[in-house]
Amino acid sequence: MTTTPKVLYTGKTHTTGGRDGQSRSADGRLDIKLSSPGGPGAGANPEQLLAAGWSACFIGAMGLAAGQLKIALPVDLAVDAEVDLVNSDGAYFLQARLNVSLPGLATEVARALTDAAHQTCPYSKATRGNIDVVINLV
Repeated sequence: MTTTPKVLYTGKTHTTGGRDGQSRSADGRLDIKLSSPGGPGAGANPEQLLAAGWSACFIGAMGLAAGQLKIALPVDLAVDAEVDLVNSDGAYFLQARLNVSLPGLATEVARALTDAAHQTCPYSKATRGNIDVVINLV
């Protein structure tokens, strides 16, 4: 029996001006100026926004994995996400690194958590096979 997927949330934004524009969420919680990477303008760029969303989601996925594995996550865990905008022979693409800090956990346990999180995190799923991703334990 197949179940119908249930939409849990829909993020809605209205963006104008592209990389040097502005983006606002439908609920008004996000209202941000955008700028090109390395440009002089004030505001975040799309790569930073992807990195912020992905790292937050990844931490949530590690929480789910920790619950399943009956492991307590360190309170000072962190994910430093790096999303590169790359140009090769005129073609643009992204690549990423998730630098995960799980202080106090054994390397094998930390790796098990990050591997499980990478399999379940919606951002990881969306990028799998589309961009190069490296997950580092730091």
